[in-house]
Amino acid sequence: MDSSKAIGFLTDIKYLKGVGSKRAELYHKLGIDTVSALLHFYPREYEDWSRTVSIAEAPFDEKCCIKAIVGHDAVEYRIRKGMTLYKTSVTDGQSVMNITIFNNKYAAARLKTGEELLFFGKVGGTFLRREMNSPLIAKAVSGEKIRPIYRQTQGINSALTEKLMSQAVSCIKDNMHDFLPEYIREKYSLLPYGEALKKIHFPSSFEDVEKARKRLVFNELFTLQLGMIRLKGRNRQQTSCSIKKDFSDEFFSLLPFSPTGAQKRAVEDAVRDMFLSVPMSRLVQGDVGSGKTAVAAAVIYTAAKNALQSSMMAPTEILARQHYKSLTDFFKGTDVKCGLLTGSMTKKEKDEIKSKLESGEIQVVVGTHALIQSDVKFRNLGLVITDEQHRFGVEQRSALAEKGKNPHTLVMSATPIPRTLALIIYGDLDISILDEFPPGRHPVETYCVQGKLHKRVYNFIKKHLDEGRQAYAVCPLVEEGDTDLISAEEYAHKLAEGEFRDYTVGLIHGKMKSAQKDEVMEAFAAGKIQILVATTVIEVGVDVPNAAVMVIENAERFGLSQLHQLRGRIGRGKHKSTCILISDAQNPDTKERLKVMCQTCDGFKIADEDLRLRGPGDFFGSRQHGLPGLKLASTLTDTSFLAVTRDAAQETWKWDPLLEKPEHSGIKKAVDALFKSAGENIFN
Repeated sequence: MDSSKAIGFLTDIKYLKGVGSKRAELYHKLGIDTVSALLHFYPREYEDWSRTVSIAEAPFDEKCCIKAIVGHDAVEYRIRKGMTLYKTSVTDGQSVMNITIFNNKYAAARLKTGEELLFFGKVGGTFLRREMNSPLIAKAVSGEKIRPIYRQTQGINSALTEKLMSQAVSCIKDNMHDFLPEYIREKYSLLPYGEALKKIHFPSSFEDVEKARKRLVFNELFTLQLGMIRLKGRNRQQTSCSIKKDFSDEFFSLLPFSPTGAQKRAVEDAVRDMFLSVPMSRLVQGDVGSGKTAVAAAVIYTAAKNALQSSMMAPTEILARQHYKSLTDFFKGTDVKCGLLTGSMTKKEKDEIKSKLESGEIQVVVGTHALIQSDVKFRNLGLVITDEQHRFGVEQRSALAEKGKNPHTLVMSATPIPRTLALIIYGDLDISILDEFPPGRHPVETYCVQGKLHKRVYNFIKKHLDEGRQAYAVCPLVEEGDTDLISAEEYAHKLAEGEFRDYTVGLIHGKMKSAQKDEVMEAFAAGKIQILVATTVIEVGVDVPNAAVMVIENAERFGLSQLHQLRGRIGRGKHKSTCILISDAQNPDTKERLKVMCQTCDGFKIADEDLRLRGPGDFFGSRQHGLPGLKLASTLTDTSFLAVTRDAAQETWKWDPLLEKPEHSGIKKAVDALFKSAGENIFN
């Protein structure tokens, strides 16, 4: 492409001046391949160079901008090999401030006698002798502005992205097409799209930032919620799986315990949905140990008594086997027959289950991805249950539902999610929350200690092992370059050969084959292994009521919600349980996160705190399957926008359900593009 030609939204990033093929590859790592993608790579924060302060009035240890004249050329000082300092002093006519540059010859060369410059950074020193180390420097004539700061990666800094962004912004024309119709922009006082894109990157004031952000956040949440309404509506076709009678009370009478009020409400919600002529589409969300499986069993029982088959899909064989055992126990003595179907079963075993499903001899089957194979057929599939839905792709979930005629759908999740986030992630589902615990569940006492106390921690574990209990020792995944961590294999070997040589030590991690993992977990559940070294593969796993202690190494490497999921592996029996977090991290935010774990066992409080500290982008560790990404909107700070955009989306949908009117063509394209990025064909 001739670089002299005008750039457009679809221009490859490599054709921007200063990029080229090698840098383009680095930008690809940030998800940027075109000018349009670059324009939607929003600043993470701003530096205010527009307001300068005098040296005397500069606040200590806060970023500020000072306009001053260089007193003398920077003087070079070689401190030691690999360390060079450059020093000068500057004045604003009233006071003097010392400037020190570390190992940056280029920046030091700008410090020429008599040059008026802007210095941006934190002021230190004393009231009488002020100093600024490694400031950002710009010419006074052009630097007084609000500067965008962008996320960086190796080989790409914020200053480079800022330069490229000025080229990208030049392709935004004043008459640029806006996908939001004028009537929506006027009703909600929104800037035109092009103007918002310009101002989010190069604002003249922080008022500009707010106005631009309002428009762009509206875009994201409005299109997202329109898509969710479409998904919900698409699932609301007529179903032949409506039930005639509620058998949940009969099921509850079979239980050796009384269900909690929350469990009863969740079952009532689900059964009420199943009486309707449209399929149920419901999420049962509850903390670890809140009794989701019993809720699922009650709904399955009612379905079976109404001549409907049920299927339950779990993300791992370990979890599938656990659910199968639980359901078999629940239905003992009834005429509801259960089957198990997983990849590791023999062909003969699989064929037998498939035959019984097709004939209707089996009322409920539990399994893994094996359930969605084309040769798995049901006589009358009326209820599809998925556990930990975010671990499955969109196509896998829909493939199971397609084996019935618009069957009811129940989703179970043990990942507590703040309600604001749940409305987005599960916006196409109705939600039931289990916020009570069955009697007998004890909160897990949690402590955070430094690595120097390892010996005491090990002695604490031994005490419990000697009493007949079992323990987990959890390691974070080791990534390339993490030289301060040891792998789970090394750690298990270290324990087995050292402190725990007189005990049986087992190991389980994600790279093991399913059969190996099952074998290890079965041995642990049977008590043959006393201390199990594990990675996060146990986050969703088998119940071992005898496991009463968990130690989590390098706890700062995990998110709060993940720590809570791991902790949920213990405290599942009659024994008092203890979780010990080991961390030497000194970062204040990290210490605050770990403190939250020690203060509460409430998964929803922890989820709220995790969202506050880490933001929605990192909430699941990796992006939610089937959920479009949000680039700018925050489900934590933009809760008011959630309500406004939901109203706007519902109003638009009522007026034009398929977005076929000419003024909605742009909205339809935006919704379609957003959901296709997550693998969902929204209008098919």
